Amino acid sequence: MKHEEQTPSLFEDDTQRPLADRLRPRTLEDVVGQEHLLAPDAPLGRMVEQGRLVSAVLWGPPGCGKTTIARLLAQRTELVFEPLSATFSGVADLRKVFEAARRRREIGRGTLLFVDEIHRFNRAQQDSFLPYVEDGTVVLVGATTENPSFELNGALLSRCRVFVLQRLDTAALDTLMARAEQLTERELPLDDEARRSLIAMADGDGRFLLNMAEQLQSLPAGTPPLDTAALTEQIQRRAPLYDKAQESHYNLISALHKSMRGSDPDAALYWLARMLDGGEDPLYIARRLVRFANEDIGTADPQAVQQALAAWDVYERLGSPEGELAIAQAVTYLATTPKSIAVYRAFGAAQRRARRTGSLMPPAHILNAPTRLMKDIGYGEGYQYDPDTADGFSGADYFPEGMDRETFYHPTGNGHEEDIRRRLARWSALRDERRDTDD
Repeated sequence: MKHEEQTPSLFEDDTQRPLADRLRPRTLEDVVGQEHLLAPDAPLGRMVEQGRLVSAVLWGPPGCGKTTIARLLAQRTELVFEPLSATFSGVADLRKVFEAARRRREIGRGTLLFVDEIHRFNRAQQDSFLPYVEDGTVVLVGATTENPSFELNGALLSRCRVFVLQRLDTAALDTLMARAEQLTERELPLDDEARRSLIAMADGDGRFLLNMAEQLQSLPAGTPPLDTAALTEQIQRRAPLYDKAQESHYNLISALHKSMRGSDPDAALYWLARMLDGGEDPLYIARRLVRFANEDIGTADPQAVQQALAAWDVYERLGSPEGELAIAQAVTYLATTPKSIAVYRAFGAAQRRARRTGSLMPPAHILNAPTRLMKDIGYGEGYQYDPDTADGFSGADYFPEGMDRETFYHPTGNGHEEDIRRRLARWSALRDERRDTDD
């Protein structure tokens, strides 16, 4: 499949440099996949048109163009580009940059300070940016793969605009492959299905895609087109973007939880597979399933928590990968069973009421009387043993004396709770009937 897009003339083919570097865009118009920020009517596009940048944080996955965009922004707005990596720099390096920027400012030149992996600077180091950003000595552009809300301190974040970059989609990655073929004047030795598989393997990372393309182009000339199986033998699959301690961990467990809550077993199984593929601890997922069964299903299906516990137990006995099937079975069961948060709400309401009422004593008739004194003062007097009553229900009041009866639990009509609702309604009627008789 020959792609007709012309490689921009400003790309240079210096074969001593990696392909990803040779294809690094030289103008903002050549950047792919970030049109929502760079188009003429988009936020960064408008700033470039006005020739005025604000300090910013570029947040996005690896290989989506953060460094390239920062460099081109400096070029288009005629700012001196000062790059730093938070991994290899400290406060001394920052002082040198700030001093150089101050001197440039005195002669009318501005500085764009680009900090890669800005989230790796600690809080004190981040604070050192504040006066220089605030007085305009530098325009700060930080790049991060981590959620700035968690990783940057509030003072710095309030002085910067956050721009979210997207993982490169299929069209953008296909464009990069076409450019690589145009630049090297050699098609990738792939059939159409393998070409699509290569894009899927890149998982939105343009740099990774071009590195794989360069590896394929090193195959001997005349290599017949590879199918997907042959492609997999030639290159290694990219590890999924998943950090068990960071935002992706919480995003994916949230997606799994809400898919089960929404009774969508297919989506739930997909997110489960994503988490396991990313290296998540299956026991963490098992614990979350038990929580879900109690919180989102409750008495609508009393077996739900047993299914979740069984999956946990099976995984502990079998381990991976066999035990993962038990977790998948539990996910499917929980996603397809009736849902209810009636118990969750009832317990919350009861807790709030208990905090307000303090240390009220239980009514005397339900207290045991192991001593004569306790019996003499009325403990256990008048207690009715419910299983011995005609209806198996005495209708007695079990709330503290001086506290009106309250209803916390309102069962839904879902699953087993429909039967519970009917029983509670019958018992409520019997209670009212017996109270009227006593009166």
